Amino acid sequence: MKRVQSPSSINTYFQCPRRYYFIYNLKMRTSPSIHLVRGSITHKILEDFFKIDPSAIENNYRENMQIIVLDMLKKYWANSSSQLAMLNMKDEEIDAFYNETQMMLINWLNQFTNKIDDKIAQGSNFVESFNNFKPKTEIQYTDQELMVRGFIDAIEECDGEIRLMDYKTSKNAHISDEYRTQLAIYALLYEKRHGVRPHKVGIYFLKDTEHLLDVDDELIKHGQFMIEQIHACTDEIDHISDYPKKESGLCKWHSGQCDFYDHCFNGKKIPENSS
Repeated sequence: MKRVQSPSSINTYFQCPRRYYFIYNLKMRTSPSIHLVRGSITHKILEDFFKIDPSAIENNYRENMQIIVLDMLKKYWANSSSQLAMLNMKDEEIDAFYNETQMMLINWLNQFTNKIDDKIAQGSNFVESFNNFKPKTEIQYTDQELMVRGFIDAIEECDGEIRLMDYKTSKNAHISDEYRTQLAIYALLYEKRHGVRPHKVGIYFLKDTEHLLDVDDELIKHGQFMIEQIHACTDEIDHISDYPKKESGLCKWHSGQCDFYDHCFNGKKIPENSS
């Protein structure tokens, strides 16, 4: 059966077909992680931040924006206490991630505020500058012809340039092959819906800075190719033997292992409908 794919499912398949099979065909659950919980909180903050009324914080805007962001972090972190409790982490470990998230948000906010400062120096006021950089957030794009969908974190239309941006809390601030695939699919989906090609796609690495790619024919073709490949490899194919495990450093690492490691290497029973 042909399913609607996503950048996440496509990247999962090419990282390891067997993991894809467990998650998307057998619907086996993956374990919660601090990275997923923290990522969800961070995305919610950066989405809700742009809902504020800039005219209400115009005086001392730099200080006011930081207060707003850190208050959001405190609130959303507390709201996620039940999820955090499921991780079986020590309090000091949770606190370390909280403090790191706080620093990431401050780093992003400083860069955003610097853009506003530059705009004001050119003769704009704060409200105009804020609205100039305000993106559309968390927009879902689905294409029934391609059978693919994606959520774009931020669509920026600033000074005649369209940029599709994603937020990442990754340790390594570079656009990997997986990120390039994700961004290529976003660009393709945007162009198909609007008939206009975005100028750039990129990632706000919250520990670092923004990294951008130009949207050209090569990038669009890469997105199309990866979508074609995932359908060719998975449509109407539902036997576990057609999804080989791919051994790599993602199977087991110094702090843990893949959720399905025991199924692949230690003989743990696989649900009966896998055969």
